[in-house]
Amino acid sequence: MKAATYLGKEQLPVRDVPEPVLEDGEVLLAIDSCSVCGTDLRTYRHGDAKITPPRILGHEFCGRVVESRAPDANVKVGDRVVMYIVLVHGKDKYVEMGRENLTAHRTTMSYHHDGAFAPLMKVPALAVRQGNLFKVTRDDIPSDHLSVAEPLGCCMNAHSRLRVGLKDTVAVIGAGPIGIMHAVLARLQGAQKVIILDNNPRRLEMAKAFDIDAAVLVRPDGTHRAEVVELTDGFGPDVTVVAVSAAAAQNDALEMAAKAGRINFFAGLPKSAPTATLNVNTVHYKELEISGSYSEKKSDFQAAFALINSGRFPADKIVTHTLPLQRIEEAFTLMESGEALKVCIHPNQ
Repeated sequence: MKAATYLGKEQLPVRDVPEPVLEDGEVLLAIDSCSVCGTDLRTYRHGDAKITPPRILGHEFCGRVVESRAPDANVKVGDRVVMYIVLVHGKDKYVEMGRENLTAHRTTMSYHHDGAFAPLMKVPALAVRQGNLFKVTRDDIPSDHLSVAEPLGCCMNAHSRLRVGLKDTVAVIGAGPIGIMHAVLARLQGAQKVIILDNNPRRLEMAKAFDIDAAVLVRPDGTHRAEVVELTDGFGPDVTVVAVSAAAAQNDALEMAAKAGRINFFAGLPKSAPTATLNVNTVHYKELEISGSYSEKKSDFQAAFALINSGRFPADKIVTHTLPLQRIEEAFTLMESGEALKVCIHPNQ
């Protein structure tokens, strides 16, 4: 079969690989759709030391069970499924706390196990035993839309600490697919006002298709910060999500935030430049709460899957492009230009 196989920086050839062969306890999926993640883009452009090549990438997917050697699994041949991609090996205090995203005893699809940029993908026996496969019960939701459950779950993880509610104004820095998801979740939780910021005018135009109140262009002179404060009646946003990997955006979040505001650094900084100079007096005098966000818990993924199933999440507007597997590198150009939000790959097309 053909698969998009990571060999190193800017090396993701679609090449012939053997079809997976199941062992006891494993399940085989035929992949309907696999979304391209920002992590896939970073891995392609910069490499990733955590991945040992060759590795088939792809971790945001929906597929169908075509073979099973797991008679006790919660899914059977013919079922359409999505997957929580974290496998937990053993227990520690984070697993016992229900925060398995933080444990050191974890592996992940497309990092440590071959992923879904291929017609077929093997689900490890451990993932099957842990109930990581979720059966799709609605035939009217396209697989492209269901592939968004994984990144949406990561956003859910952040929102579990942000406590967005009816009294809040929310600013999201970054109008990519993740930023849009954060904005949608804020509105669904009842936020009074939702503002999106980006330095790409094309992305801001795309953001206006969603239920937001304002789209603000990030400018080098910093005047966008004053614009956001003005849009929030002079107070600044109660909640700010930084959904871009930029130290300047983290600074903007602190400077714009309302007193007693909550800030989430959803996007990390590049590993080549992971530090930022922040005015911590702003944190002190404003009594700000700052949180980080990494990956997702199974409960976050389950909540994301349920939200997409409810029909209230606009996945149809977030998935803007589809491509066959052979054209996967075009997805990166579409993403970088801001022309696309989510690009879905159809490996079996």
